[in-house]
Amino acid sequence: MKNEHVHNNSETFLAQWLEGQLTDEALKNLVSEEDYIAYLKIRQGLDVREQLEAPVDGSFSKIQERISKKKAKVKPLYTNWAIGIAASVLVLFGLFTFLDADEVIVETGYGEHKTLVLLDGSEVILNAKSKLTYDESTWDKERKLFLEGEAYFKVAKGKTFVVNTDQGAVSVLGTQFNVNSRSNFFDVVCYEGKVGVKTSEFETVLLPNDVVRYVDGRVTEVIRSLEKVPTWIHGESSFNSVPLRYVIKALEDQYQINFDAGAVNDSEIFTGSFPHDSLNIALKTVFETLNITYHEKEKRNIKLRYKE
Repeated sequence: MKNEHVHNNSETFLAQWLEGQLTDEALKNLVSEEDYIAYLKIRQGLDVREQLEAPVDGSFSKIQERISKKKAKVKPLYTNWAIGIAASVLVLFGLFTFLDADEVIVETGYGEHKTLVLLDGSEVILNAKSKLTYDESTWDKERKLFLEGEAYFKVAKGKTFVVNTDQGAVSVLGTQFNVNSRSNFFDVVCYEGKVGVKTSEFETVLLPNDVVRYVDGRVTEVIRSLEKVPTWIHGESSFNSVPLRYVIKALEDQYQINFDAGAVNDSEIFTGSFPHDSLNIALKTVFETLNITYHEKEKRNIKLRYKE
């Protein structure tokens, strides 16, 4: 009876989590590690299923055409919630095997984090407004992903693991590291093991606590990281000698707001942090230290200027 009660609670937690009523961290504390990893795979499968069913997704036409040629029969999903989830996952795995080319795209919205468990057991945590793309069908031959935005990686040992970005590539065998790649900004921090970083301008190897940053076309000097993991996965964005414009972009991504920064010098260097759970505190923390005032001229549009 006790085991049945625990099982029912797990299903309730899963339902609440998929509906957005529980955070990843809260779910992790409520269920076993084995169940947590299984739930992450279910969510990932459901996210991809939504993409496959989207009318604008050309891959759906491809699926239909291939199914027609094979004369495959597709049974409708059950209306029962729990059985429906299981059926969705089975359909996903069936389609992936059938197509022999499985591009998976995972994206996050404003202020959102997502945790993914890859086929080799590697774990990826995506920061807000980020996108990760990889091919499941070739994963056992080459572990390659493409990242837009920021992510923290805990890589399982195995073949070379490569994270490609518009700014450069990061390669490892098994380690923990953070990559932040946005327009004209490329920042890589090694937390464990060794990390190879290569761009069109430079190539280097990072050891634990080493940081390399490439901003506006040049490598900048930065102090070694003293953190064991990036602070953003625990709800706080931290910056060490970063131009203000990138701090502003991080605020916009976390809080879904827009800044008019035309009256300030967005190249000014900022060192500090801001929380993800209070916009008021975040604005004070960043701008008051730089002697900048902020005024919401209309909903979620904030004008910046220096104090007189």
